[in-house]
Amino acid sequence: MVNSRAITFVLGVLAACLGVAALFTDIALLGFAAGMAGGAAGLVALTLRLDDPSARSDERALFEAQIDDQVHAVAAAQEQLAQAERTISQLEADAAAAVSSPEEELSQVTAEDSSLLVDAESQLFSEAYFMVALDARIASARRHLRPVGIALIELIQGDAESKIPVVAASAAESIRETIRDADTACRLDDGTFAIILEDTPENGAVWTVERVRRNVVSKYGNHIMWAGVACYPAHAFTAEELLGQARVALQAAREWKQDRIEVALSE
Repeated sequence: MVNSRAITFVLGVLAACLGVAALFTDIALLGFAAGMAGGAAGLVALTLRLDDPSARSDERALFEAQIDDQVHAVAAAQEQLAQAERTISQLEADAAAAVSSPEEELSQVTAEDSSLLVDAESQLFSEAYFMVALDARIASARRHLRPVGIALIELIQGDAESKIPVVAASAAESIRETIRDADTACRLDDGTFAIILEDTPENGAVWTVERVRRNVVSKYGNHIMWAGVACYPAHAFTAEELLGQARVALQAAREWKQDRIEVALSE
């Protein structure tokens, strides 16, 4: 390596001398020789740079430092992501704790009087259960951004003029056979039937009511069915407003002398 450096020095000095000689003598060949000597000196210097362990060590240290910086940046990003996930989980837990589950709310009703939960004639859930369950379903739908439908149904035997109330047990059986396990069927204090349809928009609720009607007619003969349908969030944003909209729709259906399903008007 010492010899190479000496060669580089000699070639550099030679290039300088030839350059000066060419300048004062105007001999082009001397200028060409000076350029060749300078090029050779540069080539030898480059070879020294490549063979120099200290130079390679510096480059390796710089590369490793860049790798360390990137690793630290990735670790910091992962920590930020983990922190964001912990924050989201905490917010979800807080939201769940803020709203009682249907089972918790219904257990309070059970403690007061278990007979309030079931309608004696139909053996469906009662209006007390319906109101608590509807509140809980709307709260859950709001958290998970899902629709909820309710249908109020009135059934009479024969035609519209007979005004003979349907046998509650028969209607209840047809409703149970039609709805899903996730849905809730109740009988209200005025004798109408109410269904809470989980994750169901307007068209799904109408189709469910129509299937109930067909089931009743196929098993028990001629019946008239009037129904009012309302859905969250299309028609209302609270349980009370949703029930009010369904009652208005049911009243409109009662004005017909044949089967009628009315859907609440969007606000």
